[in-house]
Amino acid sequence: MTVIPANEASWADLQTVFGRGPAATCQCQRIKLGDRDWFGTGVEERMHRLREETDCGHPEAEGTSGMVAYRDGEPVGWVAVEPRAGYRRLRGSPVPWAGRSEDPDDPRVWAIVCFAIRAGCRGQGLTRHLARAATEYARARGAKAVEAYPMVPREGQKVSWGEMNVGSRTTFLAAGFREVSHPTTRRVVMRRDFG
Repeated sequence: MTVIPANEASWADLQTVFGRGPAATCQCQRIKLGDRDWFGTGVEERMHRLREETDCGHPEAEGTSGMVAYRDGEPVGWVAVEPRAGYRRLRGSPVPWAGRSEDPDDPRVWAIVCFAIRAGCRGQGLTRHLARAATEYARARGAKAVEAYPMVPREGQKVSWGEMNVGSRTTFLAAGFREVSHPTTRRVVMRRDFG
């Protein structure tokens, strides 16, 4: 398994990961735009925005908005990671802020907000590899902390992959995160601080 910044991957590889399902429709833009603007934006515009944000195919670029995972040379996964302030939907949601006095504009706090795993490769622990790689990517770029907002299904509840695109609590525990709040029955805030 190899995980690289998205600007070092090709656009075709990223779109191969997204396939034809919900990830292909979203293009990792709902969290960036917020619900209102996302619903008012077509798929072509979302693709254009993601292509600019990732800068796929340009390894010399200063930064990117995520990472792509390869297994045996085949693209199999995506994780969105960048400074938390860049995610408009987080800013409008009570989930990250409930019970916390956190500055939402702090550019040193990064967030892992979305995973996409290629059809046929799900259920194999790939999100754990992606979460660890994204955490180290953020740390190497000066992050003081990385947060995530995973889904917590009820015991025995079957949750569709589309809902679990935010990851699970166990994914982030395996990457060294700790739970900092449990603002709703379905979501927790996980965080890893760097000394």
